[in-house]
Amino acid sequence: MAIAAVRTAAPPDVGEIVRIQADTWEAAYSSLVPAHAVAQLRGADAREAWSAAVEGGPGHVLVATEGEWTVGFCAAAPAVPPSATPEQAWGEIGALLVEPRWGRRGHGGRLLAAAAEALRAAGAIYGLAWVPEPDEASRRFYARAGWEPDGTVRALDTGSGTLREVRLTGSLDLKLQA
Repeated sequence: MAIAAVRTAAPPDVGEIVRIQADTWEAAYSSLVPAHAVAQLRGADAREAWSAAVEGGPGHVLVATEGEWTVGFCAAAPAVPPSATPEQAWGEIGALLVEPRWGRRGHGGRLLAAAAEALRAAGAIYGLAWVPEPDEASRRFYARAGWEPDGTVRALDTGSGTLREVRLTGSLDLKLQA
């Protein structure tokens, strides 16, 4: 059995991060997001953005590996508090994706736990993530960590419509459940 691990992303990981994001969005969200929007995830702008994030953005980019394979990634950073309580420190999970063929092996939980640890080390107490409203699998994943919808919804312009996302919030002192 291959060893599974999570580590900080390095510049050579950018290509795999771009590929995993585009492939996963294509598989999971093709009915929600137009093909041209997913195609942009494979473009030069996406690669530049991930390179900047990996090489010293304001947060943390982590990759999950199984043996020699990069199977998922997570991007986490400080967040603006979602309510009028600025004394509370928040972190945001900007992206957490595991390639579907590597799913159900604990990679997502390891990525979330490592991101939560990094955000707590930076002083955050609570976390938030935006998830497409119809994405029940991701909502269940965060619910197992104790994160729930807080009633806030945003609409993103996809270029041919809107994608509604719900905000999930919870403690960064995770209680991951099977």
